[in-house]
Amino acid sequence: MIQPGDTPRPMKLGINGLGRIGKLSLWNHVSRRTFSEIVINIGRQVGQGLQDLAAAIERDSTYGRLGMYLHGCRCGRVIENLDEEKGTMTVDGIPVKILRESRNPKEIDWAAHDVRLVVDTTGVFRDPTEPADAPKGALRGHLEAGASKVVLSAPFKIKNKSLEMPEDAVTTVMGINEDDYIPSKHVLVSAASCTTTCLSYMVKPILDHFGPKRILSASMVTVHAATGSQVVLDRLPKAGAKDLRKNRSILNNIILTTTGAAKALSLVIPEMKEIGFIAESVRIPTQTGSLIVLVLTIQDESIEKPINRDLINGIYKEAAEGPMKGRLIYTEEQNVSTDIIGVPEAAAIIEATETHTRTASIQFDPSLVCRGPGESQITCDSISIPVTQVVVYGWYDNELGSYTNMLTDRLISIADSML
Repeated sequence: MIQPGDTPRPMKLGINGLGRIGKLSLWNHVSRRTFSEIVINIGRQVGQGLQDLAAAIERDSTYGRLGMYLHGCRCGRVIENLDEEKGTMTVDGIPVKILRESRNPKEIDWAAHDVRLVVDTTGVFRDPTEPADAPKGALRGHLEAGASKVVLSAPFKIKNKSLEMPEDAVTTVMGINEDDYIPSKHVLVSAASCTTTCLSYMVKPILDHFGPKRILSASMVTVHAATGSQVVLDRLPKAGAKDLRKNRSILNNIILTTTGAAKALSLVIPEMKEIGFIAESVRIPTQTGSLIVLVLTIQDESIEKPINRDLINGIYKEAAEGPMKGRLIYTEEQNVSTDIIGVPEAAAIIEATETHTRTASIQFDPSLVCRGPGESQITCDSISIPVTQVVVYGWYDNELGSYTNMLTDRLISIADSML
């Protein structure tokens, strides 16, 4: 795990967008002293000027004030030296430059500001196949504007389903498949999503222990906090909209929605392609702090000695104390969602007290099993195999504590390969 340092790397980081992930990425990079300077593009004016923008950066309804996050409750203001004309400030001593002119990536002059590494946190430019000069902008526009590498803080989404993933693009989760990133080959890197990040840390220890052939099926539901794409009050849907629930108030509703976690998971853990997997999502009216309920059906060895919760918890505990130390947390405490807000570096927090297992014999008709010509026929009426259903709960702070920390690690790793 990459640790924070007191000496920033001698290079600049570009951040496109200052929404939830963009703003909290700034907090994280300032806290960990990762880069010598940060250049943020927001592509528009904010409030009455730079002072209002500084106030928006400094205060947060979920995590409190930036000064308290950095130095504790006795800290005062940490944003200083505001220069409206130049669009500059210092955030806890780190120089920050604000760009307010262009929203199209190809028109952001990263080269003029000596920015080679950019993270796009807007959630708008997600298609790695679109050319830099796409009419509404594209992720590759950052490359044309002078960046050498672009990291996307969301899963890739290819609009034209007939196109394949470009060879210079890759999806990674730190600690899972980070080595799939090849510096000489890849210029576009997706850091997946908060849900995929947590899910990968829940799935991989089990997959490594049992292997994909013994896992017969898997499913998950994420009980997810609200995001910026949802609305405060009900509103009319746009023309052609199919999902009317996206236009309902998140303040007082549980809202069924979708997640691309299953597809993204197979990109970071290819063995999951061998397993039938379903992923669903439910949005709830909380600010942050989400939960994955993972259900696995595993072929057991016998009814007499079944897989039990102690074995499953032992697998997670060993991973949390070993290869996933610091990123996977195993706890036997009884948590609620606010308890995990801001927990640093935790991709997933396993709620071990709620791990459940149930073993039973499954009967099936052998006549339904396809066999090739010349193969012997099974003469018995039915076949019985022991299977264990496993339920595991994993918490994650979908904003600062989990995803943004892991995104920072990814950016640091790529930056070090560029020095």
